[in-house]
This record gives sequence, structure tokens and C-alpha cells, in this order.
Amino acid sequence: MKIKQFILTALLICCASLAIAQDAKEIIQKMQDQQRGQSSYSNITMKVVRPTWSRTMEMKSWSMGGDEYFLVLITSPAKDKGSSSLKRKKEMWSWTPSIQRTIKISPSMMSQSWMGSDFTNDDLMRGSSVVEDYEHQLKGKEVVNGQECFKIEMIPHEDAAVVWGKVLMWVTTDGLYNQMRVENYDEDMYLVNTLNGYDIKNLGGRQIPSRQEMVPAEEEGKKTVMILNEAEFNQKISEKFFTQQNMKRVR
Repeated sequence: MKIKQFILTALLICCASLAIAQDAKEIIQKMQDQQRGQSSYSNITMKVVRPTWSRTMEMKSWSMGGDEYFLVLITSPAKDKGSSSLKRKKEMWSWTPSIQRTIKISPSMMSQSWMGSDFTNDDLMRGSSVVEDYEHQLKGKEVVNGQECFKIEMIPHEDAAVVWGKVLMWVTTDGLYNQMRVENYDEDMYLVNTLNGYDIKNLGGRQIPSRQEMVPAEEEGKKTVMILNEAEFNQKISEKFFTQQNMKRVR
């Protein structure tokens, strides 16, 4: 009888652990759906801040299929205008019109800075999937940037081609599933950078953070601010939009 009770208890614990893992993954999936929808268009201002200088870029971005397809186009300043980055499933490219050159971004380049900002190629272009490339575990709830959030730990699968050794993510509990904070850790579990979300506004019919700040750890005075000026969701867009030919001519 005691053995049966022990087995039943063990099964209940396993089922509870599995349910928590499934819940955590579901929260991340809903967060991604909130941010991207089936497709999205954004008009963004990016400001790179350093202790003695700063610079500002304007850009447009399009996405489709969650993490599958991305295209980012810089519209100013003049020296960077027309530069673009493209992702098709697991492959990525960058186009620089001033030298008429397309570069394929290899997995080893995913951790490199995107256009001199504090965002990596992986951060901006979602080179890895926050849903499929990680194990997810719910770590409780915390208030972050004025919002009650689920705290979720994400550990990459052994065979996943990802940049980070661990990711902590805070997603709001209010049913909107907004991402309010992300902490990225290297393979030695040292904090590399922190992304915070602020200023929730109605953009494209959704209440979402309109400002994000990426702050590198232990580098005082450095950060990159992204302001979401305009957003549209679930517009009709074709896979054919996300091609190397189009990244050179899109406006």
C-alpha cells in the first residue's frame, strides 16, 4: 500500500512539474504572439547612447510567422540609409548599399553587435526561437517596471544554436502577456545585458511597451533605446517579401 502511495505521489509531482513547464512555454508563446502576431510592421527610432556621444537611426521592420521571417530596413541617417537585414527561417543576411555587398550572417556572428548598438544580431532578428530552442520554467511572480509579471527561466536545449547560456524573462500577468524585462546570461551564467520595457501605449490596436532599453552589464553610461513609433499587426504579407532581392529594393 505504501509503495502504491509513493508511486502515486511521484506521478502527481511529475505531472505537476510537466504542467508548470507547459504553462511557462505557453506564456512565452502568447508573449511572442502579442509582440508579433501572424505578421507585423513597425516604424522604429533607435538611439545608441555612449558616455561621450550618441547617434540615432530610423528604421522599418516587417515580420511573419513569429520567428520565421524578418526584414529590417534603415531609413536614416543618410550614410546608413538603405542598409537592411533579412532572416528566412534559420538563415540571415545583411545588405550594405554603399559597397553593394550582401553578407551571409553565420551562427558565429549572431552574438555580434547589430549596427554598433547594444542589441546583437540574435536579439534584433530572433535568430533563435524563444519558444522552441529553450526549456521553460515558471519561477513565480514579481513586479517589474510597475507591472506584475510571471518570471520565467529559459535554458537552451543542448543541440540549440543559441547565443545565451540562460535567459530570464518577465511577462505580464494581466492577460496581455507583455514582455517587461529580459536578462541574458552567458554560458558561465554571468549577466551580459538587460532589456527593459516601458511606456505601454495603444499601437496597432494593442497595448504594448512603446520603449525598450537594452543596457549592457557593468558598462556604465552605455545603452540602446528603441522607440516604437508605429505598429501594425496581422496585415497581409507574403513569404516572397522576405527575399535577398527585396532587401535591396524595399523602401
